[in-house]
Amino acid sequence: MYEDFLQKIPLFSDLPWEDLTRLCRMVKEVHLEAGELLFAEGTAGDQVYVVHEGALEVLKRAGDRDILLGVHDQPGAVIGEIALLDKAPRMASIRARDKSMLLAIRNEQIDHLLNTSPSAARAMFHTVLSRQRNTEAMLRQSEKMAQLGTLTAGVAHELNNPAAAVTRGADQLRQALLHYEETRVALEKLAFDETQQARLEELAGQTREQARHLLDLDALARSDREYELESWLEDHGVAEAWELAPTLVELNFDLPRLAQLADDFSAGQLPAVVAWLGAEYTVYTLLGEIGQGATRISEIVKALKSYSYLDQAPVQLVDIHEGLDNTLIILRSKLKTGVTVRRDYAPDLPKINGYGSELNQVWTNIIDNAADAMNGQGEIIIRTCRKGEEVLVEIEDNGPGIPQDIQPKVFDPFFTTKPPGKGTGLGLNISYNIVVQKHRGDISVFSKPGQTVFQVRLPINFEARS
Repeated sequence: MYEDFLQKIPLFSDLPWEDLTRLCRMVKEVHLEAGELLFAEGTAGDQVYVVHEGALEVLKRAGDRDILLGVHDQPGAVIGEIALLDKAPRMASIRARDKSMLLAIRNEQIDHLLNTSPSAARAMFHTVLSRQRNTEAMLRQSEKMAQLGTLTAGVAHELNNPAAAVTRGADQLRQALLHYEETRVALEKLAFDETQQARLEELAGQTREQARHLLDLDALARSDREYELESWLEDHGVAEAWELAPTLVELNFDLPRLAQLADDFSAGQLPAVVAWLGAEYTVYTLLGEIGQGATRISEIVKALKSYSYLDQAPVQLVDIHEGLDNTLIILRSKLKTGVTVRRDYAPDLPKINGYGSELNQVWTNIIDNAADAMNGQGEIIIRTCRKGEEVLVEIEDNGPGIPQDIQPKVFDPFFTTKPPGKGTGLGLNISYNIVVQKHRGDISVFSKPGQTVFQVRLPINFEARS
């Protein structure tokens, strides 16, 4: 019945007519409707199929999606031979693209054919080799596309924080500049002698310098000092003392410095001077945040442009403390509402060879996630120390913790505990690749309710590691 059809296929072309006739009596017809599965990936293979009519898709599962490896739409195409020869589960699924009919040949019949016909064995070898090469090429291309998708999602995630900081800072700067102009006008209406003019210039320089740094002060000490300064300002007739007191604390003012300020300026001048100092500090702080955000965006875009040459990216001496402080400045608006940050830095921490901007991405991901986990209320502790030829960075928060069953997954691509619309993932997979793959270090997490600690170990000279 199918002798003429099978004889045109290389696998059966040299079979004696009697053997071919006997084989045709044993084959079974298999009819499929469009969309119907012939067999699934991972199932046992006990038959080979020959396409008689129709078209069939070859699908390979990758993660949560199916990759189309090819379509068999030519009569005589052989399907399912690899699993049968290897006696292994099916490597892919076969699904009918449209209404199809196939001829099924059982395992023992194929074994007899290959044992008795050298030409059939050669034809089967070429079929399997070609199939393997095509599959490998398709999977390699699919893997590249998956990596590109991961990179794109990661870059979008990384750009979110600095872009939001720039936008937020620009909006706040408009109001801050208006207030600053008001304080400058009020200041210019007052009469200052030469000594006071010099003192104002000195205060302006100190303010600009202090705006570049975060004051390292624990929450209790900060709160006590704010209360003291607020009370002092109210006693000296300074308006909006409650708003100016935190700014003066950031400027490292205490009661003796305020007393010195009161000695330098008259009671009529003092409120205007204090208001001007607060406005000056706010403007330069916002300028610093915008500059840091723009720099981070530029670094990320530059890294994306040179993605194909990452191994040639410049390695430099990286100051871990500077990178952590810059990250805290970027996230300052998010942290200042209710999150306190305590820094326990080792004074003798060495600089390391590394990719500075990418390590800053690691700090941003971890600190940002910690703030989210605490819903904007809590404490973050950052510790650094040297461990032999490595630098250890610990970032701890007192949030609700990560459930035990989730902890092994936090470094997986696109894994997130955030609700839809709150990002493409935790970004920790990117952090893992930066620390482990690029710097040959290690990143781990320990978590229980009330304490989550991320540990990042970085070699001082990762290029020296084999």
